[in-house]
Amino acid sequence: MFLAVQELGCHNLNLVTPSHVVPQILAALDVAAEHGLAVPVVYNTSGYDAVETLALLDGVVDVYIPDLKTLDARFAREALTAEDYPERAREAIEEMRRQVGDLVTDGDGTAVRGLLVRHLVMPGMATDGAAVLEWLAVLSRDTFVNVMGQYRPCGDAAHGACGNALIRRPAAAELTAALEAARAAGLRRAGRH
Repeated sequence: MFLAVQELGCHNLNLVTPSHVVPQILAALDVAAEHGLAVPVVYNTSGYDAVETLALLDGVVDVYIPDLKTLDARFAREALTAEDYPERAREAIEEMRRQVGDLVTDGDGTAVRGLLVRHLVMPGMATDGAAVLEWLAVLSRDTFVNVMGQYRPCGDAAHGACGNALIRRPAAAELTAALEAARAAGLRRAGRH
């Protein structure tokens, strides 16, 4: 299947939420590489990854695309049911950057190696969003950050079970504020890509 993706002309092999099948991915990549797999391998994840798992991917993954939703442990506990999400995501993103560095693109702007972080702007959480962007700037001012406004309330969030702020989509002003926070933090490669 990995070779079929390449034969279709895809720019990369994009593995989405793959943490639970890393051993199988490594075995399949070994076979695919023997048969000519040459496109970049992309690891597209929530950011809630074990560093030990990521260590198995050192030298295998070309581009990491993690989410970084929040650095607020209380919010992570209530909305994500994972109070340790901020700590785990920071550790994972640091390991990803150690492995692949800042994002590098080819002449067409296609990612070929590096780290691209997605930050989902959450309604009513401008302070936390700014903290996320400041932390990413400390990691590297050249961290490529996609500031996203795609949050849509559903399930418990739509009914206020995760906090009243989450019952709506982020406002245009909140997206603008996140982009301004990215610039204020010194991020040179942040935007709505």
